[in-house]
Amino acid sequence: MSANGSNGTTMINVQIDGAWRQFPKGTKLIEACMQSGSFVPHYCYHPALSTPGNCRMCLLEVGGPKMDANRQPVLGADGRVEIAWSPKPQISCALEVTEGMAARTNSPLVEDCRKGVMEFLLINHPLDCPICDKAGECRLQEFAVEFGQGGSNFLEDKVKKPKRQDIGKHIVLDDERCILCSRCVRFMQEVAHDDVLGFVDRGSQTTLTVHQGERLDSNYSLNTVDICPVGALTSKDFRFKMRVWFLRETKSLCTSCGTGCNTIIGARENEIIRQTPRQNDAVNSYWMCDHGRLNYAYLYREDRLVEPQLRENGQLQKSTWPRVIQQVAEKLTAVPRGQTALLASARLTNEELWLAGQIARHLGITRHDVVARPQEADGILVSDDGNPNTTGAKLLGLTEEPGAQLREIGAAVLDGQVKALLCLGEDPRHLGLSAEDLAHLDLIVCLDILPNTATKLATAILPGAGFAEKRGSMVNQQGRLQRLNRATNPPGQARDDWEILADLLRALGGPAPQTLEGVFKEMSAAVPAFKGLTLAKLGEAGIPTESAGLAMA
Repeated sequence: MSANGSNGTTMINVQIDGAWRQFPKGTKLIEACMQSGSFVPHYCYHPALSTPGNCRMCLLEVGGPKMDANRQPVLGADGRVEIAWSPKPQISCALEVTEGMAARTNSPLVEDCRKGVMEFLLINHPLDCPICDKAGECRLQEFAVEFGQGGSNFLEDKVKKPKRQDIGKHIVLDDERCILCSRCVRFMQEVAHDDVLGFVDRGSQTTLTVHQGERLDSNYSLNTVDICPVGALTSKDFRFKMRVWFLRETKSLCTSCGTGCNTIIGARENEIIRQTPRQNDAVNSYWMCDHGRLNYAYLYREDRLVEPQLRENGQLQKSTWPRVIQQVAEKLTAVPRGQTALLASARLTNEELWLAGQIARHLGITRHDVVARPQEADGILVSDDGNPNTTGAKLLGLTEEPGAQLREIGAAVLDGQVKALLCLGEDPRHLGLSAEDLAHLDLIVCLDILPNTATKLATAILPGAGFAEKRGSMVNQQGRLQRLNRATNPPGQARDDWEILADLLRALGGPAPQTLEGVFKEMSAAVPAFKGLTLAKLGEAGIPTESAGLAMA
């Protein structure tokens, strides 16, 4: 009989391939099978979308309790109910588990069904796997090998459908590859709320298309490429660029806004080739916006800062890291206390912000802030904060309200109260200062990856690492502490920001850990929201912290 689980959920007894198991009420049969270790091939089904049941690939042999004349379950010798098997297979994606239900995932009937469905799906499919972008991660290709029969009874000419259709800003459609699973149609309707895709015509002539006069230009359009089980929808950014089996994949985060979508960065020969969403039901489900996904090209700009530089004899000169760090430390120490300001960034990791705060405390810097980036949320994934780590900056004491002190710092520069400016990942134009205003400063130190208003005037330039070139942690807008992982190495002599800041802190005479894990340990001992945590404990999905209330404030 059904029972209640530890959280009060009603648990249902189900037999899968002869073994009895329990699942929460409401579980789809296809999910119950896969949770039991029995994979069920499928195309149209997606756990985050509605269930149309139109591909038929998930057909299973299904049964229920055998009943006696009094409509009571018949029990076997083991005390379990005997199963009455249905003569017709049923789609497992549309069935919820019921008490006493049974399923066979690999019986002869099921295998014949899969072979038949695969033969039907391949009737008009082109044999262009060698040139298809989806090769290597195509479900049709995989299932044809694993579940197909290796031949076809179809002798007529294949139906020819449109190819290489430009249907959106980022999308190309090859209709002849489409298997009409409708995943893309349902995603645009149910998640992106931009109903522009649909099917036209009937039978073997049915094709996917955009509605007349419309374009697939949603900020979430590239998610249709991710969920397309074949190569019908392809990304213009990735199309014909790289074979997926050559990519080295790294689990990381999107840093384009405060949501902190979980991602997989695909890189080859130290270059990012693509970025795709990684499932995290507590953050971004299976999705991410197009802007965040494609926001990595700036890492490869020709004017990227790649060498440490020091101003000598009035000119910026290439230098070595030890000399630049030592010179910056000496110059900062020479500035009277209270006359140095710190402009940090809420795009930095927690570890970098912690070390920046330690430097500020060591030098007696009281004027410090981060740049606010308010923006319009879209009600899906894009948050109203364009910074990925505003919550972390608040928790670590770099700001109480982002941007609140920027004008005050700018005014202090103009009236001579501030003689030195330490810019960490931000352009001092946010202080309301022009290049002419900045020229009156005695000392400008810039840690950044790209030139800005201050770099031409800087006393020293410290080239740092981009989001995909570093490790660390961030706290998203909902207060979830998550890990950022390195997918590529910084170019030239650029270094990880935390290493630069740690070296600078040591050169100033302060203590600094030698490892990133050491920085996190030091930080977690001082910040209540991180108490008892380590980088390793964050895992792949992150951990909610006590900062959730602060994040929502």
